[in-house]
Amino acid sequence: MAKEKTQPKEKSKVATKDAPEETIPPRLKLLWKDTIVSALMKRFEFHNIMQVPKLERIALNVGIGKAMQQDAKILEVVTKELEQIVGQKPVVTKAKKSISNFKLREGMPVGVRVTLRGARMYEFLDRFINIAIPRIRDFRGLSDKSFDGRGNYTTAVKEQVVFPEIDVDKVTKLFGMDITIVTTARTDEESYELLKAFGMPFVKRQQIIEAKTA
Repeated sequence: MAKEKTQPKEKSKVATKDAPEETIPPRLKLLWKDTIVSALMKRFEFHNIMQVPKLERIALNVGIGKAMQQDAKILEVVTKELEQIVGQKPVVTKAKKSISNFKLREGMPVGVRVTLRGARMYEFLDRFINIAIPRIRDFRGLSDKSFDGRGNYTTAVKEQVVFPEIDVDKVTKLFGMDITIVTTARTDEESYELLKAFGMPFVKRQQIIEAKTA
């Protein structure tokens, strides 16, 4: 007796339908992989691709003044706007101990911070370089002296309105932030070349010389 043909299971169709769609890698990550790696290997004469510096994380920190410490609504606004900028919920940092000279009590909020990794890190850096920085008033280049000696770079933004995610008409409080880019570079020179390859607009050496002689 011939066996009846069995119909293919619907499970495979459902699995295919429910499978997550492949996401496009961030533009800067592809740039690092396709262009920057080979350029840095040639520049520093690396023999192994693992020696090539790369981005590790980006940390953003907003310090809260006395006015913000006394007004919970302002703290909430700062937290919400920082979340809009980075696409990730920030953490409120609190004082670990009381300091009477600064009228600071233990547990009092002193800032808001967030750490970006992976795709969010690359996407934020892309928007920061190509959208936010060009909107900074009287911008003449980022300082190339803000490396910490271990390949990490820190810069600052005075106003959050340079980011397109913020609606200027709805802003109730201007605040700045420190941005620290952590890399795997062993030296500041390697980190400088890495960030420059990503498009970081560092101030030109000639501009620094002219400023000193003026």
